[in-house]
Amino acid sequence: MKILVTGAAGFIGMHSSLVLLGRGDEVVGLDNLNDYYDPQIKRDRLARLQAYKNFRFVEMDIADRPGIEKLFAEEKFDKVINLAAQAGVRYSIQNPHAYVDSNIVGFVNILEGCRHNKVKHLVYASSSSVYGGNEKMPFAEHDSVDHPVSLYAATKKANELMAHTYSHLYGLPTTGLRFFTVYGPWGRPDMALFLFTKAMLEGRPINVFNHGKMQRDFTYIDDIVEGVIRTLDRPAEPDAQFDPQAPNPGTSRAPYRVFNIGNQGPVELMAFIEAIENALGIKAEKNLLPLQPGDVPATYSDVSALTAWTGFAPGTPITEGVSRFVKWYREYFKA
Repeated sequence: MKILVTGAAGFIGMHSSLVLLGRGDEVVGLDNLNDYYDPQIKRDRLARLQAYKNFRFVEMDIADRPGIEKLFAEEKFDKVINLAAQAGVRYSIQNPHAYVDSNIVGFVNILEGCRHNKVKHLVYASSSSVYGGNEKMPFAEHDSVDHPVSLYAATKKANELMAHTYSHLYGLPTTGLRFFTVYGPWGRPDMALFLFTKAMLEGRPINVFNHGKMQRDFTYIDDIVEGVIRTLDRPAEPDAQFDPQAPNPGTSRAPYRVFNIGNQGPVELMAFIEAIENALGIKAEKNLLPLQPGDVPATYSDVSALTAWTGFAPGTPITEGVSRFVKWYREYFKA
């Protein structure tokens, strides 16, 4: 297949592209290489992909409407994985316009490209952050997600609504994946695991929010990618059991699906830090700080819908995932 992967120089984008390339698919990777975090790691991820003959890179922003229209018209992709987005909950409070440009304007450009060029399936990144103020655990796709607590979360909910509209109006199969706290080698430098590891190796204290009383459903990158590829290979279909008198937000009469991808078990932040300490052989000095605006205290995924659809459920233990990350970090930064 010929597959477009947007955000290909990103964390999930690189890993997903490697799997597709390894099985023989033709991958066109698109990324704008922005400086939200150090672009060098993006270039290094890209270098891994460019070692494959069946990979081609296009430097472009998905908010570039004429550019995206031209790319879709010329390439005629079979399927699309849209991972390009402005990431980060806290940054959305500082720079809201970046989220509208990438996550709303950019996403409608991708939807239009798929619609007009007969793309067989669009898989796109949503986020566990859509559950916002929900406190019923575990989070399930049939739950309401009408109370976001950050603009980032609101844009991801908007993506799901926009995708449903295109599935309904144009029969475009779309699948949204709600990722739960992804971590692992080649991860984002703004994420906790990266920040904690760097600070501990440099002998600096780490900032621990909500006084350490956070819980996250940390999900290892290989499990995330397995979910991405398996859903890509099974396009969304109309739900024959869909009841408009009691609608399920995770399915539809249209070829539309939304799935959680998480490790099915929240981990206390202090236990996560302990796993890093054990992998590094260093005891962390902790700055205990209050909950930050836009953050939620806990996430916990119900992945039964994903398992029913794909036969897969994430399960990499946190100790194993953290150890793999630390090994990569030491090698990459020669630390």
